[in-house]
Amino acid sequence: MSDDNHTLPYPAADSEHPTLVIPGGKDGAPVDGVAAPARKRKRWPWVLLIVVVVLAALVVAAELIARAVLPGIVRGIVIEQLDLPADQELAVEADGILLPQLIGGTLDSLHLSTDSVTLEGITGAVDVTATGVPLRGGDLRGASGTIRIDESQFTDLLSDTDLPIDTVTLDTPNATVAGSVSVLGIAIPISLTVTPGVAEGDLELTPVGLTIGGLEVDADQVGSTLGALGERLTETQRICIANQLPAGITLTDLEIDGAEAVIDVDVDGAIATDESLLEKGTCPQG
Repeated sequence: MSDDNHTLPYPAADSEHPTLVIPGGKDGAPVDGVAAPARKRKRWPWVLLIVVVVLAALVVAAELIARAVLPGIVRGIVIEQLDLPADQELAVEADGILLPQLIGGTLDSLHLSTDSVTLEGITGAVDVTATGVPLRGGDLRGASGTIRIDESQFTDLLSDTDLPIDTVTLDTPNATVAGSVSVLGIAIPISLTVTPGVAEGDLELTPVGLTIGGLEVDADQVGSTLGALGERLTETQRICIANQLPAGITLTDLEIDGAEAVIDVDVDGAIATDESLLEKGTCPQG
């Protein structure tokens, strides 16, 4: 190989051409002793999450407190307004999420029920749902419910009729009233089976069977035997019972369920502010 082409050596390092140092090597390791700057972690998402969780817990706690306290308050108000015994059993339940309703001042729906309560002399189980219940006073948007009464209470409802009633027996779907009529000075036992209903707020009785002296008879026989009384017994009768109920309550339906009469009612929303609607209603004269 010829010596005419000699390989030139690398220039020696000197102060005029310093060697550059690359900060940070592979995987963030320091190069030539120089450490990479640390990254700052963002903590605000965690702080926000904690705040949200705490607020949610507070809302849940407030909702639970409201549900625990509200029934007792409502129960106390109802007992006071209706002049019920202090130990009156009354279940109270509000629908939906309460906090927005409490803030708005109106409960969407309030359900009240009891197995036994006496109102204006009538005792029965009551189940009522009120809507638009103002928390700061005022009329209800509306209310409706069901009253269940036994045979003795149903007998009391018929006390003002001309029917010869000593006892009433309920058996789905009918009611059988039993008593006696006087014919030529002789007391004759009579039993009338009717299907109860409601017409324009009045109790309606539609005859479906009649026995006199233990014998089943038809309408023509009754009319010829008992005269005007016999005719009334075979006709559908309407009986006003408004004078036995609070004025703010109107009958809307009635049916016999086993040995109980189930009465559907509509409640005037003003009953919450008008005390006269808690008093007995009236029936037309004559």
